Amino acid sequence: MPANLPTAPTKRAPIAILGVPFDSVNIDEALDLITGMVASGRPHYAATVDVSFLVAATEDVELRRILFDAHLVLAGEKPVVWASKILGNEVPQCISALRLTPPLLALAEQKSWRVFFLGGTAASVDAVAEKVRAKYPKLAVVGAYAPPDQPVLEMDHADLLRRLHAAKPDLLFVAFGCPKEEKWISMNFREAGVPFTLGIGATLDVLAGTRSLKPAASQSNAKQTWNFSRAVLRQAWQLRSRKVTPAVGDGLIFPDPFGNLIIRVPARLGAAEVQGCRPEWLRAVEGGQVMFDLSDTVFVDSTGIGLLIRLRKQARELGHQFILVAPRPPIAAALRLMKLDEFFTIQASLAGARILMEGAAGAPTVTSGVLQEELQIRWVGEITALNVVELGAYTESELSQVSPGMSVVIDLARVTFVDSTGIGLMLRFKKNLKRRDVALKFINVSGSVLNVFRHTRLDEYLLGNNKQAPTRAKDGPV
Repeated sequence: MPANLPTAPTKRAPIAILGVPFDSVNIDEALDLITGMVASGRPHYAATVDVSFLVAATEDVELRRILFDAHLVLAGEKPVVWASKILGNEVPQCISALRLTPPLLALAEQKSWRVFFLGGTAASVDAVAEKVRAKYPKLAVVGAYAPPDQPVLEMDHADLLRRLHAAKPDLLFVAFGCPKEEKWISMNFREAGVPFTLGIGATLDVLAGTRSLKPAASQSNAKQTWNFSRAVLRQAWQLRSRKVTPAVGDGLIFPDPFGNLIIRVPARLGAAEVQGCRPEWLRAVEGGQVMFDLSDTVFVDSTGIGLLIRLRKQARELGHQFILVAPRPPIAAALRLMKLDEFFTIQASLAGARILMEGAAGAPTVTSGVLQEELQIRWVGEITALNVVELGAYTESELSQVSPGMSVVIDLARVTFVDSTGIGLMLRFKKNLKRRDVALKFINVSGSVLNVFRHTRLDEYLLGNNKQAPTRAKDGPV
C-alpha cells in the first residue's frame, strides 16, 4: 500500500478550470483538511493558483500534472473564483498563499506543529523566521534556510532533504517562485516526508517586510487576464448545458467476470450527478481497477471533468488503473479542449480496457536487446519521482552490457509522461555514458514528454547528436 493515501473528499465537488481541478472550499475548510493531513503523518502538498500560474500550466504539461496530483488546489486570485462561477460551480472563497499562511501559522502555534521556511534570500528567510517567532511566540520554527539560487535540476536536493529530516517539521513553506517551487515540491515531497508542504512564493518576502502587499499590476498581467478570460468563456460555451436524451446509464457500479469494477455513467455528468455519485465512485476507485463506461454519456460540464481528474489521481496514488471507456464525441471534445486527452487512458470498448489492464499488470518497466554494437532499451509508462529509483536501478543493470565505442538507444515510445525527476535521471545517464565513450540517444518521444523537455530547455541536449550539456543560463529559471 502506498505511503501517501488520498485525502478525504471535500464537501463540494471540485471544478476543472482550463483543465486544472480546484477544490471548492473556504479557508476554514482548507484549514480543517490541512489539520487532517498533518494528523495522518503522511506527506501532502497544496498549491494556491492565480491566473498567471493557471495560464502557465496550460502550456507546461509537467506543471499541469503537478496540479493534478496536489492534495489541495486553491483559487488564489479573484478572477479564478469568477471563472468557477461562470462555469457553474462557484468556489466559495479566494485563498491566496498570503491569505492562508497567517491563520495556518496561528493554527500551528495552537497545535504545537513544527515549521520550516525554505527559499527566498538569506536575509528574507531570516527576517521571516524572526517576525514569525515574535508574532507567534509559542510556535516552533525549526528551520529557515535559503539555498543557492540554481535551476531545480542543479540544486543539491540531498542537502535540503538532510536538513528537513534533521528538523522534522510538520509544515514546510517553500519560496522558490513559480514554477520552480512547484517542481521542487513534486520531486521531493515524498522523500522529505513533511505532512504538509505549501509553495508560498513572494508571500515570504511580504511576510519579511521586503516586498509591498500589493505589487503594481503590469501590462503582461493584464494581457494574461484577458487571455484567461477568453479561454474560460470558451470552456463555458463548449461545456454549456444542452438538452439530452433520458439517462440510459444510472451510475451503477458492478464487477465484471475478471474482478474489475465497471462504473456505468449516466447520460449527463454534470454538477448534480457528480454530487450524488461522487462518494460511491471514490470508494470504487479505492477498491480496485475501474473501467469508467462513458458509452451512454452525452454531456459533461466543468464539475464532471473535475471529478474525472480526481478519480484518476486517487487511482494512481493507490496503484490502481482507471480507464475511460468509449467516450462519445462531446466528451472527447471536452477532454481535448482542456488538454486532458493524454492525461487519461482511453479505450474504445470494455474488451479493450480489459486487455489493457491484463497487459499492464505484467508489463516490465525496462526491456532491452543488443543489436550489433548498439544496446536498445525500452522504457514503459510514466517516469516520475514515484518510480525513478527503481527505473534507474534496472537501467543501470542493463547498461552493464555496454563497452567503450558502443551506443545506447532508449526508446520512449511507450513513455506517457516524464517529470523533472525523470529528466534528471536521463541527464545522469547521458553524462555518465559520455564519460565512458558511449553515445546515448533517446528516440520516439511523445508530445507530452517533449513538452517537458522543452520547458526544462534540455530538448536539444537530450535529443540532439553530440550536443554539449547546456549551461545554467540555458537551463532557465526552473
